[in-house]
Amino acid sequence: MLAMPSGTLACPNADRRHRLVAQLTDMIPGAAIIRVSLNDPKQRRPHLHAVVEDEAGKTIEVSRTTARVAARWILRVWPEADWARSHTVRLADATLTSSDLTVAGRGR
Repeated sequence: MLAMPSGTLACPNADRRHRLVAQLTDMIPGAAIIRVSLNDPKQRRPHLHAVVEDEAGKTIEVSRTTARVAARWILRVWPEADWARSHTVRLADATLTSSDLTVAGRGR
């Protein structure tokens, strides 16, 4: 990321987070929460996985491509997070918290 002559980043993290939330809200109408994990229950090896929920906590079905794009964007905005654990992004306030994403149906 480019820095200004003062040495500060040209795009502070808070601005990046709010821009990301705006993009995700446009891309996934009705989304309130996105849970991101590296454990896709349909894959044997670690793969990006995202679950999108509305305000009521009901899962919103999105395509695999949309889920992966959203997850990649989130990982890029919060690179310092421990992605060995799942995380939840609340779109209302652009916050990231650690979460326990249940991985059901992972058959091996």
